Amino acid sequence: MSKSDAALAAGNGQRPFTVSHRLVLSIAVPMTLAYLTTPLLGLVDMAVVGRLGDPALIGGLAVGAIIFDLVFATFNFLRSATTGLVAQAFGRDDVTEQQAVFWRSLLIGLFSGIVLLILSTLIIQFGIWAMAPGEAVRGATQTYASIRMISAPASLANYAILGFVLGRGQGLAGLGLQAVINGTNIVLSILFGLHFGWGLEGVAWATVTGECIGLIVGFAFIRLTVGRSNAPSWQRIFDRSAIRPLLTLNRDIMIRSLALLTAFALFVRQGAQFGAVTLAANAILMNFFMVAGYYLDGFATAAEQLAGRAIGARYRPAFDGAVRLTLIWGFCLAAITTAFFLIFGTVVVDLLTTSEEVRAASRDYIIWASLTALVGVLAFEMDGVYIGATWSVDMRNMMLASLALFAVLSWLLVPVLGNHGLWIALLAFLGIRGLTLYALLDRRARSTFPASPDAA
Repeated sequence: MSKSDAALAAGNGQRPFTVSHRLVLSIAVPMTLAYLTTPLLGLVDMAVVGRLGDPALIGGLAVGAIIFDLVFATFNFLRSATTGLVAQAFGRDDVTEQQAVFWRSLLIGLFSGIVLLILSTLIIQFGIWAMAPGEAVRGATQTYASIRMISAPASLANYAILGFVLGRGQGLAGLGLQAVINGTNIVLSILFGLHFGWGLEGVAWATVTGECIGLIVGFAFIRLTVGRSNAPSWQRIFDRSAIRPLLTLNRDIMIRSLALLTAFALFVRQGAQFGAVTLAANAILMNFFMVAGYYLDGFATAAEQLAGRAIGARYRPAFDGAVRLTLIWGFCLAAITTAFFLIFGTVVVDLLTTSEEVRAASRDYIIWASLTALVGVLAFEMDGVYIGATWSVDMRNMMLASLALFAVLSWLLVPVLGNHGLWIALLAFLGIRGLTLYALLDRRARSTFPASPDAA
């Protein structure tokens, strides 16, 4: 940028900054590694319980984990909304508002966690009723879930802490926070579950302890690294005009998350109608998409922070740069993933199951599963941009429209094409969401940014 452009930008109240590959990767890579610790934790927990030799305990852990995944995924808006609003305050260099957003989100997280804890018996019983496990598994699920629910306030508070550090572009801090939570959980699962002989209860208490330690460490990190001279007053924290955008953003992201979960639940339900073999094949092939999701989420997080920061800085070139570079990285890595699974997908399937029937069924649909990363990458990145920009209404509406399309296509294609039609409907759901959000992007950006000099 030239000196004249910089002067003009300053006169427009802009805070110019450059979005580089290095800046994108400094956020995306640590968060990709952080997200990878979650499946590692799941494997360790399953291995610990598996060594106890009781299939009912394994089933209880699996059912309990599904219940909690659904509950906590519903509250993921705390992390996303906090990231977007803090990033915009960061772009404005408004340290006081950054802290105010953090305190609002932290208090909402703690309050929501306490409500979940109070309602835990009803939530657990409803989850067990919906999953309908056997009597032995029911008892194990009850034991595991009742203990783990104690972590709800700390878990949701940790969403606010992670959202705050990511909103400030502190990817390494986010990685450290997740490493503390999941690392503590892994060590204590082995210690409590096997060494102390607490079994499934030990695994649940390890989760509670890990979340509590993560909350203490994360809160201490924020207090030590953010200057208290800029601390907001309680009056500013509870300012209704400031709380309203957070609640609106939380509402829209929650609806978006529920719609996404509904789409995948419909996919599983429809697949179950084709029998156990096809259901198992679909479940294995969905791992292709889940693998891509780990690093696509990392780049979506980078898009959240950089897009939000650019809007706070009132600087369109940085916004365009964030969109362009995160899309380049996302599409390149998604293309590599798709190519890998098209070439080696059958080998991966053979590693995941020994059933010849499931292997054969998986090969019939492997091309569709391989395409999920490439078709879905635009939706991942646009979600990140729209969350950072706090354009939550568009994101919510396009998700609901895409869900409706998925339902209609499933109804039309499944009777004709069977499970192939179901996979095509899923790809359409992923693709149309990204395309519609991208189509709206320039109009939203032009209405958000003031006139600014072109990027150099």
